Amino acid sequence: MAIDETDRRILKVLQRKGRISNAELSEAANLSPSACHRRVQRLEKEGYIRDYVALLNARKMGVPTTVFVEITLQAQADEVLDAFEKAVGRIPDVLECHLMAGSADYLLKVVAENTDDFARIHRQHLARLPGVAQMQSSFALRTVFKTTALPV
Repeated sequence: MAIDETDRRILKVLQRKGRISNAELSEAANLSPSACHRRVQRLEKEGYIRDYVALLNARKMGVPTTVFVEITLQAQADEVLDAFEKAVGRIPDVLECHLMAGSADYLLKVVAENTDDFARIHRQHLARLPGVAQMQSSFALRTVFKTTALPV
């Protein structure tokens, strides 16, 4: 089912304020609380709203260093891709893993305490991933912009 402009207003607010009360959300969406609640339930049921999460402060959590790791595999066979994806999914320091088109096969977003901690992650986890032919790591110097909100 397609979403309308009212649904879009609800989604915009929820992306930025996931803990907002239904009363506040209904006011922002210009709906009655009961109509707003029904719409949110429908958006959840239809999969537009996937989850509600708390976004943690990486610096406060002791992992302020972000490293992007480009990985090229030895082969593109399904079993190689599957083994890699299964193994990389078990590394807690990897926040994101993307199958890529281009020079690298995968792009990982990794968090670490510092360069020494990344060296540990690399040695204990990344270097042991199956099927890896080449790895290129780039350290983010500063986050200029970051959001989790999708354009609605």
